Amino acid sequence: MTTILKMRMATSFAARSARLAVLALLVASMAAAAATSSAQTVPIPKPAPKGRDGMQMSASDGQKAPATTGTTRTAPPNPVIPDPRRNVPTNIFQSFDANQKAQAARVSAYLSSLQTLVGNFVQVGPDGSKTKGDFYIQKPGKVRFEYDPPVPIDIIADGSSLVVRDRKLATQDVYPLSQTPLRFLLSDRIDLMKDTNVVHVTADDLYITVVIEEKQALIGTSRLMLMVGAKDGQLKQWTVTDPQGYDTTVAVYNLDSTKKVDPSLFKIDFTNYGPPPG
Repeated sequence: MTTILKMRMATSFAARSARLAVLALLVASMAAAAATSSAQTVPIPKPAPKGRDGMQMSASDGQKAPATTGTTRTAPPNPVIPDPRRNVPTNIFQSFDANQKAQAARVSAYLSSLQTLVGNFVQVGPDGSKTKGDFYIQKPGKVRFEYDPPVPIDIIADGSSLVVRDRKLATQDVYPLSQTPLRFLLSDRIDLMKDTNVVHVTADDLYITVVIEEKQALIGTSRLMLMVGAKDGQLKQWTVTDPQGYDTTVAVYNLDSTKKVDPSLFKIDFTNYGPPPG
């Protein structure tokens, strides 16, 4: 097999892995909207054994690394992969003590204080595959995830719609933003205890962890686990668990909440990118 062919196969596999991981993240709350959207149905991979192991503001700029508030850039973190055997309470009447309510309120205050956020991310899909890239948030409702080459995937939300774009194939899947887990991160202001169904709150020396649960009659129960640093109070990662129990984890780093973001980053191109062939 020639070197060029091997490289093409590797690129194709990486793009497919990222796409499957992205759709795993979204599928938890999108299946109900699939019948009315133009999204293509993509099977979720069965998970393999899980290992435990300056200013960029334009999508056309050559340099893709977002600016950070620090003088040095942080190396990619190792995402904390939840134990698939974990047992999270499912009682909708779950009660919380004063400390748990205070920790949830701290996370709510942090999320509500953000207006813009740029940084890097590492994503671990249900099959254990890792992808990296940059992200840009402008609240309310706007986000862009750009995956590093060779993965040709972008995720863009413009405030009402969210697309998963394949630059290589010039196609994109379109979803209502209101039907995705990202809406909790992109809300202008949020009180987790009042606006969501919180089922679990814990805190230790490293993280404050809040688990949000959603139940839908047609597809089952999905969860969003938010993890914020116990010391610096900044977002560290989130994990989406779909109704089949598959996890997609996204860890973020090199965060900067002081930069203004170019609005064109969140423009969805419906002219040059069409729906995937069905």
